[in-house]
Amino acid sequence: MAVRVSVVEQILSANDQLADANRARLDAAGVFALNVMASPGAGKTSLIMRTVEALRGEFRIGAVDGDIATTIDADRIAALGVPAVQINTGGACHLDAAMLQRALPELSLDELDLLIVENVGNLVCPASFKLGVHRSILIASVPEGDDKPYKYPVMYRGVDGLVLNKMDVLAAFDFDVDYFRRGVEALNPGLAFFPLSCKTGEGLEAWLTWLREMVRRHTLGR
Repeated sequence: MAVRVSVVEQILSANDQLADANRARLDAAGVFALNVMASPGAGKTSLIMRTVEALRGEFRIGAVDGDIATTIDADRIAALGVPAVQINTGGACHLDAAMLQRALPELSLDELDLLIVENVGNLVCPASFKLGVHRSILIASVPEGDDKPYKYPVMYRGVDGLVLNKMDVLAAFDFDVDYFRRGVEALNPGLAFFPLSCKTGEGLEAWLTWLREMVRRHTLGR
């Protein structure tokens, strides 16, 4: 009897094994790693920069930036005085565990407490590929519309925290926060939720408090 094996299942299984190896490497170095996902323009780099500016006096921070091309975002983060590695995917719409595995040796992990990984801007592919990080967050933004949890359920279901960015322009858009939250809660009940504005700093402290707790909890659990 012939057995049919899905190529997709094989790819994801191999990726998961590499992700486990990445996690073991990060744990051995005592590094807490965060995967930041969003659609293009939602504010991934802006949130990372705000986070680095606020926490670089408390934690030793490094970054890995994934993008289809250019080093623009990694350069902006590195300008804040933290080590940053760029991964150019060459057209792929997501990072995978193998890409992160190749990037990790370019960082001195023993000299870091927190590693922030900026995934490629996409609301589909990144949800399927584990990297080996400890937590994943999704950034939504007001201009994108309030229907995204309903349209991209897999992405919203699989994250540990949700940032709603660009709250400073809420009055200019037809965005129903309650409708948005209902969609999120149906997929991921009790998900940590942070409405904020990277531009004005409104709501940022709640996000920073949560991240501090994640890093410190990881450090205590070593």
